[in-house]
Amino acid sequence: MTRTDVDINGGVVVGHDGSKVASVAVKYAAGLARRLGVPLHVVRVWSITTAPRPDTMEPGYVPPFDEFEKAVLDELAAHMEAIGVVENGLEVQLHAVRGQATERLLAAAEGAEMLVVGARGGGGFKGLRFGSTANQVVRHTTVPVLVVPNNPD
Repeated sequence: MTRTDVDINGGVVVGHDGSKVASVAVKYAAGLARRLGVPLHVVRVWSITTAPRPDTMEPGYVPPFDEFEKAVLDELAAHMEAIGVVENGLEVQLHAVRGQATERLLAAAEGAEMLVVGARGGGGFKGLRFGSTANQVVRHTTVPVLVVPNNPD
């Protein structure tokens, strides 16, 4: 059974959707977590349309959600390795939860010290400086939130 909720108690929660801005947010959140001496929880919210395809997926066969979740976690682990987040002294926990991004991030962060998100992720209109997920998180969070600005590419 795939996870639609995650129980986090303390630490810094950061959302990662695979975008460049999300990777910058993760690096920033990792620095905060390291300085505070708390775990870093990297949360990837997914749906069947946004998840990487499992290796078992073939024409005419849609694998179970558990296999999509594993593919999401594998891709997330590869992203963390690529951006160098996994370092000595920092506890990093990866979470894949199925559902709507804003709702799942807010729920994941309820027990955290702080929630970190990128100003905008991979979806929506490219010209926006502030994405819908960041906007909704700021409006509805119950914990301190940090919005990391876009990369000046």
